[in-house]
Amino acid sequence: MSSPLLNVMSAAALKAGKGLMRDFGEVDQLQISKKGTANFVTQTDVRTEKLLQRELSKARPDYGFLLEEGGEVPGKDPAHRWIIDPLDGTSNFIHAMPYFCISIALEKTIAGKSEIVAGVIYDPIHNDLYTGEKGKGAFLNGNRRLNVSSRKTLEHAMLAAGNLRYLPKEHLEKVAHCEATMRYFGAAALDLANLAAGRLDACWYYQIQPWDIAAGLLFVQEAGGMFTEPDGKPATIYSKSLLASNSYLHPSMHKLLSKA
Repeated sequence: MSSPLLNVMSAAALKAGKGLMRDFGEVDQLQISKKGTANFVTQTDVRTEKLLQRELSKARPDYGFLLEEGGEVPGKDPAHRWIIDPLDGTSNFIHAMPYFCISIALEKTIAGKSEIVAGVIYDPIHNDLYTGEKGKGAFLNGNRRLNVSSRKTLEHAMLAAGNLRYLPKEHLEKVAHCEATMRYFGAAALDLANLAAGRLDACWYYQIQPWDIAAGLLFVQEAGGMFTEPDGKPATIYSKSLLASNSYLHPSMHKLLSKA
């Protein structure tokens, strides 16, 4: 049974997802007609964010927001705020590539200590809704509990990296020689959801933002995975670099990236 909190978050994500799918169909046509899509998608981003903000405010009017497009919006309740990415995978969306999602996380801060207590990631292309609460597990479509993979060797692993322009060249060279399967999908939030679901074995990113990873890291933690910065330092949603994986591969990935 979903909690009232997750019901609120899920309903907002599902409603916003309908708009994204409608606009995605328009983008597909714009792509074919070569009219260009950047401005159209920017409008989609902003419109989706406003819809999510409106829907969540109805249920929790005192909570603040940290928004990808709108920035920080303080609330009357200083202990809670929503962290939202209305369209993670914008470049994919622009090119009519079906790999993008909506990400919503709820941050709770007490005595200066912040933690993510609930998260929702919605993949509207596949109608997959990932949900999770701290200490209560993470689930796909309400009935499949998320668990990270149990792969133990890099040669059998599938890895995902963030924006290639920010990755050290040495990292790519090291990974190329470790025989792992390497992918760059372009939507960190959805990557982390897939990591939590056992489809990916490790992900790493540089120049990452809180709204990209807040919900996904909760899922990875609840699914039995690990995350640090690539150099092994503790990571938070405010870290600018991230390495997340199953527990078996984390030492190998850390060793691989720290040697680079």
